[in-house]
Amino acid sequence: MDTTIIILAAGNSSRMGTPKQLLNYKGKTLLQTVIDEALKTNPLLLTLVLGANADEILAKHQNNQVNFVINQNWESGMASGIAAGLSAVIEKNDKTETIIIAVADQVFIKMSTFNNLIEKHQETGKNIIASAYAGTIGTPVLFGKHYFDALLALKGTESAKNILKQHPQDVETVVFEGGEFDIDTETDYNNLISQE
Repeated sequence: MDTTIIILAAGNSSRMGTPKQLLNYKGKTLLQTVIDEALKTNPLLLTLVLGANADEILAKHQNNQVNFVINQNWESGMASGIAAGLSAVIEKNDKTETIIIAVADQVFIKMSTFNNLIEKHQETGKNIIASAYAGTIGTPVLFGKHYFDALLALKGTESAKNILKQHPQDVETVVFEGGEFDIDTETDYNNLISQE
């Protein structure tokens, strides 16, 4: 498999007031849940982009199967995290053909979520495969090499979604059950825990 997974976990969880990457759910951190499911897919490389609270998060997620990247410019927005992660991937393995960009707080992510993106890419030959949930499309999202330069060129608060909007003819989607549940506020987290 020539796919690399990049998990973006650099934000400072400003609305939460505490690093959401470290919140516990079902006996592990939210971030660990995403890491575990990503590793089950046997990616070519798993790259984790950290920024705010990097030392604290790193201390709890040491793993020799994970390539850790510290994004010093995390405050400038998501674009810098994508660029930091993708640059590190290309540096480690310039044969990478596809990447999947994931985030640290989609708690219902599964190995199959990643595998479905890869299978849809192989079936359709489309270069952007996004996850569909709650009437929108978003992460995790797979990009073929064709879009690596466009991802590296994103600026500030721009996200990968900008590229999806610019190239609708090259986008396919797969359903991600529960993809709409991400954890941004204490209320979100309390709702999650009450369901547990």
